[in-house]
Amino acid sequence: MDLQTRKLNLIEYLIRLQDENIFKIIEDTINKSVSNTDQALKPFTQDELIERAIKSNADYLAGNFKTQEQLEIEAKKW
Repeated sequence: MDLQTRKLNLIEYLIRLQDENIFKIIEDTINKSVSNTDQALKPFTQDELIERAIKSNADYLAGNFKTQEQLEIEAKKW
């Protein structure tokens, strides 16, 4: 079932819903989800970017990294 169909099914369910408690739970869940995704992202300052680049280079030179192949193997276990 595609996303559009699922959305329409949910809308139909909500239209028929008569239980105020269930509606409140759904509403609270949606509001919580929206507030979590609406948090503004703070851009890095130039100094923060430089600091991260220096640390990344140091990690790489110290061998603290994973190859693409290692990440793909790890991702298969998710």
